[in-house]
Amino acid sequence: MDGVNIAHLAVDRHAAGPSADQDAVRFVDRAGGVTALTYGELARETNRFANLLRTLGVRDGESVFTLTARLPVLHTAVLGTLKAGAVSCPLSPMFGPEPVRERLVRGDAVVLVTTAPLLRRTVARVLDAVPSLRHVLVAGDWEGRGVGGPRVTEISGALAAEPDTFTIGPTSAEDPALLHFTSGTTGPPKAAVHVHGAAAAHQASAELVFGLGPGDVFWCTAEPGWVTGTSYGIIAPLACRATSVVDMCEFDASRWYAVLEQQRVNVWYTSPTAIRMLMRAGDDLAHQFDLSSLRCIASVGEPLAPECVHWGERALGRPVRDTWWQTETGAIMIGNPPSSRLKPGSMGRPLPGITAAVLRCGDDGRAQVRDASASPAAPGEEGELALRPGWPSMFRAYLHDEAAYRACFVGGWYLTGDIARQDGDGYFWFVGRADDMIKSAGHFVGPFEVERVLTAHPAVAEAAAVGAPDPVAGEVVTAFVTLRDGYSPSDELRRELIAWGRTRLGAAVAPRRITFDDRLPHTTSGKIVRRSLRERQASR
Repeated sequence: MDGVNIAHLAVDRHAAGPSADQDAVRFVDRAGGVTALTYGELARETNRFANLLRTLGVRDGESVFTLTARLPVLHTAVLGTLKAGAVSCPLSPMFGPEPVRERLVRGDAVVLVTTAPLLRRTVARVLDAVPSLRHVLVAGDWEGRGVGGPRVTEISGALAAEPDTFTIGPTSAEDPALLHFTSGTTGPPKAAVHVHGAAAAHQASAELVFGLGPGDVFWCTAEPGWVTGTSYGIIAPLACRATSVVDMCEFDASRWYAVLEQQRVNVWYTSPTAIRMLMRAGDDLAHQFDLSSLRCIASVGEPLAPECVHWGERALGRPVRDTWWQTETGAIMIGNPPSSRLKPGSMGRPLPGITAAVLRCGDDGRAQVRDASASPAAPGEEGELALRPGWPSMFRAYLHDEAAYRACFVGGWYLTGDIARQDGDGYFWFVGRADDMIKSAGHFVGPFEVERVLTAHPAVAEAAAVGAPDPVAGEVVTAFVTLRDGYSPSDELRRELIAWGRTRLGAAVAPRRITFDDRLPHTTSGKIVRRSLRERQASR
């Protein structure tokens, strides 16, 4: 092989040496049984898939989509696609037919790998609306009962017919490898293109931020259809020659603790949403399990509130360490490595090689950058978080949207769209998305600041703050609140929460309205969709 290929770095180089018999991935099924693939076995299975793509006539740079749950076929398809020089694009199995159709069309899909239930429930309804799609490979109990016609092939038989050796062609560090769609919390999702060279950032960031190394047991709980599920659920642990744990079931607090205990997980990468759900289950449940193997717990996806950090130390024996990155950055940019001093509520500091700054914003709430000049914010001052481009996992394009891509880069900076502040020690603190900022009576209010204070109240499990139109102030802060078990909505509690907010935030920032809601809208990756909450308000 010439150049760089993610699958070679993650699998083949280990399979060719003394680690061939080490477990690469362990899949934990519903009954707690474990199916393991060694590095050698994973190399052979991904070789078969790469050969299958060649048999189907898939060319370099064409898009192969996966729409599956946490199954072995996902690893086989993603890594086999990369070996074949095609572009891998995982989709969330939680998507309905329209989000799937939209992404298949926008991503020029030529092959889709899915399961029999998803074929019947989701894919069959959109097959005829994706003209580029030539083949559907289906895993599971499927007998071709009138679904999809000749384009649909059962995958296990097709793979068995292919040889288990494959020579990776000449791929370079700049060749497209991954296509990740943004979560679309503030607008339509965009398709970010990443290259094979991104694997260098995946491995380095996992080593730096998690202390991950050969022989470690690593569990990333991220949904397989999102960038975290690929970058850190698949690529990073394999590149580090660790053993990756995959739980094939959905969240259950007791089950998750059992997986941590039984698999002797050393490094656990999860989300603030999951941490909050574990907190709701109580400290006593956590103390029933032996979690002594845990060396590092980290989170991603949303800002991590200080009480989550402290709870981890109290209930799990380790503080939860926040990390910050985006679909567009491809890998962790800012974090809290185990060796660093932890400031609860902070995103941490930039990784070595990453230059980050907070730039002053104008009246529109975005950084004011003209040509090569920008005004850095003072310590403690809020502004837009910006990065100097050039790291290996930086996205190279928004597919079919060059204008949107160019708009992200101004004056030598990548503008993240996140509002943050930096303290005198160089730690960054998340304030909110620029799109989500609330402008009330001349003040910019970050929703996370409000949400963090509300969730510190013993009655509140989760909160989301948005701006509500107001004829005098322009917008007023309103919060949607989900209560913890044992608490019920009441006018008295509403007044108590408003007073709680005013005491801690001041009248200009505190929510003036509280709405109790036990079903806050989330993306399938767990992020609160504030746009939906604003739409709810507008319809009232």
